[in-house]
Amino acid sequence: YIWSDGLYLKAGLEHEKTAVLVIIGVREDGQKELLAMDQGYRESTASWIEALRSLKERGLTAAPLLAIGDGGLGLWAALDQVFPETRHQRCWNHRALNLLDKLPKRLWTEARATLHELYEAPTREDCTRRRETYCTQLRADGQEAAAACLERDWQDFTTFYDFPQEHW
Repeated sequence: YIWSDGLYLKAGLEHEKTAVLVIIGVREDGQKELLAMDQGYRESTASWIEALRSLKERGLTAAPLLAIGDGGLGLWAALDQVFPETRHQRCWNHRALNLLDKLPKRLWTEARATLHELYEAPTREDCTRRRETYCTQLRADGQEAAAACLERDWQDFTTFYDFPQEHW
């Protein structure tokens, strides 16, 4: 399993921020390792391809089973080219931040707790049921944008249920 994200640094005199592409992997024994920390142009497909290919060149012999990342399209397009068999899982933390951006601050505590209950659900079906209940509540409270945010790309947020529960 790998987690990937781009971090932006404003350093030097450049007008564009530098993207640092970070890939963290977890071994079979559960130990996490920093696999890559490469400079890229934004989070472009070309930059992610370069970072992923460097993993292969440095000895990653098997494709990751699952890649976890934000909604940036560059990562997913690069994975499809370099490791086409790797499954995609969107990051719940990024979705939580996107959802909070659409809610008034007074609802943040409840939203965080509810999202935690969603991704801790024992089955995909239960997770989806909890999401539907929460979206109904959000809409009843006049929070259509937050409900739509939670529903968008839903299948990409539940891929982890296809893997052993002890790995979640």
